[in-house]
Amino acid sequence: MKRHESREKGMITVYQYLLFRRDLDELIDDNFEDKEDEYILQAVRTAALNEERYIGYLNRVLEGWTFDRLGVIEQAIMLMGCAEFDMKQLEMNVIIDEYVRLAKKYCEPDSYKLINGVLDRI
Repeated sequence: MKRHESREKGMITVYQYLLFRRDLDELIDDNFEDKEDEYILQAVRTAALNEERYIGYLNRVLEGWTFDRLGVIEQAIMLMGCAEFDMKQLEMNVIIDEYVRLAKKYCEPDSYKLINGVLDRI
């Protein structure tokens, strides 16, 4: 599986976690047939474990908005982006580009601009 596909599954896992508050390991088992991409699995865990801290960062960066006003898919994308930034294994522009691509696929047409701007300021 390519990293982008794995990242997409990771974002979906965080999305489901935010919606249903199910056990994270169960969600990972449901979404990842093979657990070969340990980097993305760690990003999912990091996003969930640091959710409140990341929300604090995001609330400081969002202008005129708060995290809880965003759609859940946008929230999942931003939390995964924060987690990957925190892990410090990839360059920021690579991470931002990946999540902008996901926003273009899953979010409202202009949401990618918000995702890009917010992740760029973190």
